[in-house]
Amino acid sequence: MPDSIERDPRVYFAAERTFLAWIRTGLGLMGVGFAVSRFGLFLRQFGATQAHATASSTGRTVLSGVFLVALGVLVNLSAVVSHIQTTHRLATGTWKPGETSKTAIALALVLAALGIGMAIYLVLVR
Repeated sequence: MPDSIERDPRVYFAAERTFLAWIRTGLGLMGVGFAVSRFGLFLRQFGATQAHATASSTGRTVLSGVFLVALGVLVNLSAVVSHIQTTHRLATGTWKPGETSKTAIALALVLAALGIGMAIYLVLVR
């Protein structure tokens, strides 16, 4: 019976959908990071045209954007490795249902920490 589960194409299609969802998440992180980074450059240019404005926070904005782009790249690379491992386990019959996604947990924890840091930043810097 388990042999038929591993040969069912719907299982592979589900793995493919999961892989594509991770790719979409990584691309989303990279897109947001690019926008955040470009917004910092916009603030720097705007600050240069204003005599009294300061552009001291643009460095943090650019670094935050670069961090999000790098996180998106790591998510995509992790998705490739995870997908290869999952399809190999399915093909060899060693796949076990109900395994926890370490990548999803790690991403959620990193994004939660980033969100907490941003909230603290928004409260402290006015």
